[in-house]
Amino acid sequence: MSSLDYVVIGIYMLAIALISYAASRRQKTSADYFIAGRSMPAWAVAMTLMATIIGSGTIVGLPGSTFQKGMILLLGNMTLPLVLIIVAKFIVPFYRNVVGMSAYEYIGQRFGLGGKFYASFGFLADRIFDLGVTLVTTALAVHVMTGWELSNVILGIGLFTVVYTMAGGMQAVVWTSVVQGAIFVGAAILITARLIFATELGDPGAVIGAAWEGGRFSLGDFTLSAESLTDPAQKTQWLLIVAYMINWGRRYISDQHMVQRYLIAKTDREASRGALWNALMCVPVWTTFMFIGACLWGYYQLSGESGPDLADNAVPYFILNHMPAGIIGLILAAILAASMSSISADLNSIATVATGDYLLHFLPNLPDKAKLLSGRFFVALAGAFAVGTALLLIPEKGLASIMERAVTIAAILSGGTLGFFLLGFLTRTATRTGAYIGILACLAFTAWGILTTGADQRILDLGFNFNWNPILIGIFGHLILFFTGYLTSKLFGGYRPENVDQLTFRRSKAHA
Repeated sequence: MSSLDYVVIGIYMLAIALISYAASRRQKTSADYFIAGRSMPAWAVAMTLMATIIGSGTIVGLPGSTFQKGMILLLGNMTLPLVLIIVAKFIVPFYRNVVGMSAYEYIGQRFGLGGKFYASFGFLADRIFDLGVTLVTTALAVHVMTGWELSNVILGIGLFTVVYTMAGGMQAVVWTSVVQGAIFVGAAILITARLIFATELGDPGAVIGAAWEGGRFSLGDFTLSAESLTDPAQKTQWLLIVAYMINWGRRYISDQHMVQRYLIAKTDREASRGALWNALMCVPVWTTFMFIGACLWGYYQLSGESGPDLADNAVPYFILNHMPAGIIGLILAAILAASMSSISADLNSIATVATGDYLLHFLPNLPDKAKLLSGRFFVALAGAFAVGTALLLIPEKGLASIMERAVTIAAILSGGTLGFFLLGFLTRTATRTGAYIGILACLAFTAWGILTTGADQRILDLGFNFNWNPILIGIFGHLILFFTGYLTSKLFGGYRPENVDQLTFRRSKAHA
């Protein structure tokens, strides 16, 4: 990288620091810090939702997955608009009228303290893992482009993001997301143009033809058979589509880092619009970066270059070797922007859950100033855990891409949370007793699945082992929690809150 590239990166980081400082000057209450005083317009909500879901995994991980196996993740990502139509119409207004800062306030009202702690702890575990994925994919790009030690890059990115998130709170998250979103969209356009018009390889579009012939536009395997469901190495599209739909449902219905974005909008209408616009923004961005991954494969086939050793290095390797000075710095800034926007959003939501659902439960009369301090403390603590996770996720040659592995791990970490929320949303019948039995059934199934799956790496051999694809552990978990909770509620009864009509999705809508 040239001096000009470092200047571009320095300007970007200075701009983010200034935005964070300006946001910190406007904070007067803990509500300003955690939910921006419910003051944001729809377009800002859409941008911060996009920045929350699109991290460096999109810029580095999605092209890496496509470079290795084709567009196997495209259809799963394209299910997001279907999910968000339902979310924008029904879920967003519901939350804005039921909770103050945290999605898990709802679970506490519906199923009690144990349910709230279960759902919120599952969220914290999932977010720490996802933050680790984001940090390591970003660090890979920086490492390839600068030669800096990978672990030092992870520490540096983590520290800078933690500091500006601690200082600026939710307003810093939102307004830096706007800048960061514009930067990585611009980077996508530049990389795509460079690949399509790679004149050193012949006519414009030559890389597209090579990628097509090499199967890099393939959507994957659509086999639906016993083997496709049991082979751990085979990820049929049907499994990926179902896993992604459940993942989007879980994230936008039950995860704090998304629900919190609905709460920052000025009105219910602005929040719903923001959710819909977010879908219209995310899908083209995902598709573009998968297209980039396919074209990169075509580029290296036509050029005869050896290319990167790791699929996840495909984008940074190309940028470093085939983009002009200044543009390299801009694109690296875009990778950092995607990472930091996602990390800062998650850190703030983790701090909101830790403060609102845990600390205030034990110290309900905590002064507002102490809430602000606790929020900043939990941002720092979450950042430390995320860095540790990233160090453990550093990939080795020959492994599946980070994004492909993340789909399975995220499904398992979800712990049936979507099923848990839907048990509360969709039925008045569900009781606290039934919900807790559903949780126990889900945990028992998940533990059995993890311990007995995979003939080569099986931890326990019980004779009746989980012989299906491990991604199904997470998918089945939601179904087991929901149906077990519903049926045991019917059989054993149990406590239901007096205002269950207002806490149940269909009935509360009818009363409205």
